[in-house]
Amino acid sequence: MANKVAIVGGGAAGLMAAYHAAINGAEVTLFERNNNLGRKILISGKGRCNLTNIKDLHEFIQNIPGNGKFLYSALSRFSNKDLIAFFNKLGVKTKVERGGRVFPESDRAQDVVRALENALLKAGVKIRYGVRVREIIAEAGAVKGLIFYDSDEFFPCERVVVATGGMSYPSTGSTGDGYSIARKLGHTIVEPRPSLVPLITKEEWVKDLQGLTLKNVEVTAYCQGKKLDSNFGEMLFTHYGVSGPIILTISRSVVEHIGKGVILSINLKPALDREKLKERLKRDFEKYSRKHIKNALDDLLPKRLIPIFINLCGLDPEKPVNQLTREERNEIIQKLTDLRVTIIGCMEDEAIVTRGGICVKEIDARTMESKIIKGLYFAGEVIDVDGLTGGYNLQAAFSTGYLAGISAALS
Repeated sequence: MANKVAIVGGGAAGLMAAYHAAINGAEVTLFERNNNLGRKILISGKGRCNLTNIKDLHEFIQNIPGNGKFLYSALSRFSNKDLIAFFNKLGVKTKVERGGRVFPESDRAQDVVRALENALLKAGVKIRYGVRVREIIAEAGAVKGLIFYDSDEFFPCERVVVATGGMSYPSTGSTGDGYSIARKLGHTIVEPRPSLVPLITKEEWVKDLQGLTLKNVEVTAYCQGKKLDSNFGEMLFTHYGVSGPIILTISRSVVEHIGKGVILSINLKPALDREKLKERLKRDFEKYSRKHIKNALDDLLPKRLIPIFINLCGLDPEKPVNQLTREERNEIIQKLTDLRVTIIGCMEDEAIVTRGGICVKEIDARTMESKIIKGLYFAGEVIDVDGLTGGYNLQAAFSTGYLAGISAALS
């Protein structure tokens, strides 16, 4: 007799779990609280869907700082190569971009969701929309069924995969339902925090730079003089603060310290040490010796940043370059290597992923089954696993979903 499997959540992990449970002989019903599937997939990679990354297993796990080793079995059973082959089979061709990131050739996340939805329907998965699971009923340490919000219905089953996501992008339906469901069954929830999240700054001048991207800069985060993290690459100024790849990466180390005095130090010229920078500045100022300082920094800084930079240095923008004092030149060098902003918050509703969730010590990494309740499985962001940007989090969701779905069908 086929196992009756309920999948709670229609995101990346839930869709993968439902499909693989179904093709392995289970009778599968997927419950999605929204009226459509894969909402978070649709906004991932700015709507292009960064499916995975081509790095090898060892390097892949290194890019998942939040309990990456827990995923060894899942990533070994369903690797990035397996995922690419899976989508190719569904008709979604892929391409590799900078940093090993993998996207659909069409650059359309909608194609990924549509392919998964069609695969589920062909596999015989029943999908129930607009249904929010309130609780999993267990007796004698084993799953017996589900009950719902706004309904007296009891759905009997002996296998449930919880794939409700974390608390990132609550507009997609990820509001932490899985945590309360798991907690009622005796599971430990590691405190959820936003991760890979844009940061809010105190300084007003940042808003004047909204939309400006800085490339090849180094950002270092400090809290009360202690270094938290550092990263090199690209960042973006926004109407509320800072974002972009290196800011999102650093945010993982910053969020828990917000409110305790977090400073970001931006090195605008990390390729040059102080002496080389002094020589570079000397050459530029000789070149523009008869110009005012406001017109002498074009070779060093983006045009929009120059007036703000000059003001932060405490300089008169109309002062001729050949009249700058040694102290003023030193201040320019100081700000080029250590432009500081104060972090006072984060854009929680825009967090790409949640750090924290169901404790991995209470989940069998080989099957994704709960060590507390028989027939209960977890997949995706609801688990206390989080990676950096670059396709690592979606691959983790797909791989754990794959493993949970197969395990639920065949156990």
